[in-house]
Amino acid sequence: MNSTSKLNYAKLAPVMLAFFAMGFVDLVGIATNYIKEDFLLSDSIANLLPSMVFFWFLIFSVPTGMLMDRIGRRKTLVLSLVITIISLGLPYIAYSYVMMLISFSLLGIGNTLMQVSINPLVSNLIRGDRLASTMTFGQFVKAIASFMAPIIAAWAALHFGDWKLLYPVFLVVAVIASLWLGFTSIEEEKVQGKPSTFGQCFSLLGDRFVFLSFLGIMCHVGIDVGTNVTAPKILIERLSMDLSDAGYATSIYFLFRTVGALTGSVILAKFSQKKFFVISVLMLTIGILGLTFADSKLLIYAFVGLIGYGNSNVFSIVFAQALLHKKDKKNEISGLMIMGLFGGTIFPLLMGFTSDIMKSQLGAILVMSLGAFYLLTFIKKIRY
Repeated sequence: MNSTSKLNYAKLAPVMLAFFAMGFVDLVGIATNYIKEDFLLSDSIANLLPSMVFFWFLIFSVPTGMLMDRIGRRKTLVLSLVITIISLGLPYIAYSYVMMLISFSLLGIGNTLMQVSINPLVSNLIRGDRLASTMTFGQFVKAIASFMAPIIAAWAALHFGDWKLLYPVFLVVAVIASLWLGFTSIEEEKVQGKPSTFGQCFSLLGDRFVFLSFLGIMCHVGIDVGTNVTAPKILIERLSMDLSDAGYATSIYFLFRTVGALTGSVILAKFSQKKFFVISVLMLTIGILGLTFADSKLLIYAFVGLIGYGNSNVFSIVFAQALLHKKDKKNEISGLMIMGLFGGTIFPLLMGFTSDIMKSQLGAILVMSLGAFYLLTFIKKIRY
């Protein structure tokens, strides 16, 4: 038993590095702010960038679940890393708004394949009630990359006059992750019967719990991307800070998300998921509501931190509950849950339009509060 455990943890290491690479998608928040400044864009046009990243979750999530049925989870994850590597190299071929749209699109496609395949792959290595805590630890590793992105961008902008230097840094890590995972053997359960069709995958949304979980994932990622993009704008709008300083609000968010994921992985291994979910959703709701009136850097940072900690475990809890709800349909459920990350397209677009109409970031906060309200209603659906 001990040797099997050691073997699984050794094989889990490259998967955890892939979780780190998954965090590269969160560079879109700080990158969007720099691109907006570089090309003098409005909120609506600038917010197309993160929307392009998360749009592909709608298109490719279910097909990726079907692809996993055919080539396996590990190979799908390696493919996702290769696409990510390509996306990170494009900004140095040509830096333009169109090229960044292409780069963000490829980053989104790679991240879609990554998110769909990585959690079911973890379930091949970690079993039972430790699955949610292990997935949360993966989110902790992911959050480290998310936390580092704005710091690297600000450091590169300050010392070298080029915030884009964060791209080659992340590219090197993605190359290492793809090679390590490519040479790691992981046993996966065989697909029983014929691989699922599109119709069979989407028919699972007819299950009430699966559908409500799907909406929960949409709201989680909408709040996540929304805070990532909007927090610096609030500081700029209310305190007239410049972007290099305001960008640290994104790091505050991901710092607390990182701490939340780390502590959550311990808490979820010992305590009720439902109780922790209640605490998490209440924290992020208080944080969002607090941003409506916060007018000092300390208060804004505090409420952004509350959102970060509260939102850090929502994804893992909802995802694990959905996987355990239909254990024989893990690939299909994973595809549908990751399709819910399309919320990262809908929320920023609505936030951008609402902010432009109201001529204030209060519009963005209003949209995020709708997501928090839904998560409050979802509390009674958590089963464990």
